[in-house]
Amino acid sequence: MADGNSVQHLNPFDEVRDLCQRLTAEVGRRVVGQQEAVAGLTAGLLTGGNVLMEGVPGIGKTLLAKSLSDAVHLHFSRIQFTPDLMPADILGTHMVHIDADGRPQMSLQKGPLFANVILADEINRASPRTQAALLEAMQERQVSLGTETYKLDSPYFVVATQNPIDQEGTYPLPEAQLDRFLMKLLIRFPTEEEVLEIVARTTGTEDAEIRPIANADEIVAAGKTIRQVPVADFIARYAVSLVFASHPETPKAPAAVRRYVKCGASPRAAQSVILVAKFFALLDGRMNVAVDDIQRAAFPCLRHRILINFDGIADDATSDSLIEQILHEIPRPKGK
Repeated sequence: MADGNSVQHLNPFDEVRDLCQRLTAEVGRRVVGQQEAVAGLTAGLLTGGNVLMEGVPGIGKTLLAKSLSDAVHLHFSRIQFTPDLMPADILGTHMVHIDADGRPQMSLQKGPLFANVILADEINRASPRTQAALLEAMQERQVSLGTETYKLDSPYFVVATQNPIDQEGTYPLPEAQLDRFLMKLLIRFPTEEEVLEIVARTTGTEDAEIRPIANADEIVAAGKTIRQVPVADFIARYAVSLVFASHPETPKAPAAVRRYVKCGASPRAAQSVILVAKFFALLDGRMNVAVDDIQRAAFPCLRHRILINFDGIADDATSDSLIEQILHEIPRPKGK
């Protein structure tokens, strides 16, 4: 039995599961509650996807991103997006300097996008032009300055935040840009007991320190292992059926979707659901994806990809309520 256990402990899936659990536990030393958000951010970091967080000010969005970055000993950069922020402010610029021989030389002055973990705070306050500069870094893992293209370090993880309340003077992200985010996490307001714990932790003399427990190479390797988690055909078909059910023109669409949805989720949503479900399976100690993993991944992976029409807005329909209808009406597969 001992030999069997030792062999199992060397299993790369077990190693990644242990890493995921240690990461979430380490972040939890500084962040009170928000377990689902911590798991979602960890999933984004390890799978190479970017995450959009939405929540009112003061509930720990910045702390979440910074704590996760500290736990993996990566270069962290925070950008406060404002209407006057220019692309060069985040990309960097070419500077002229004089070398030892007195000749002018061009050098790159790197902007805050040249990091491993980027917190794009209040991303919807920046102009579309600046948002587009960030989009290239998110999608292509590179930035363009003039005629030069610079590759970004790996891992590269963008966490963007937006405030759902104060929308005046903002530039809402277009659907194509929202689709580039692996997940959208809703950061809930803490409970009364959690606020008491926050007060106790932050008004004393000691502050919880985050210990680095992984490096960049381990994060990249973990992402490759997560992608190796097998997915049964009927599980993959179930994930795709959920995406198709978000389209009002399809026969599978629930009545609420046909009434309230202007445009459903893209094929990229199905990819995201499967990838995040693989992470949830490993986090739960399993080496195969279950239906429950798909359903757990459906909300964060679909909610920002379902565009609600005017009737839905007038009737206070939400993406989450529509996803609930989809999960209720699309039969759970029983397997083989």
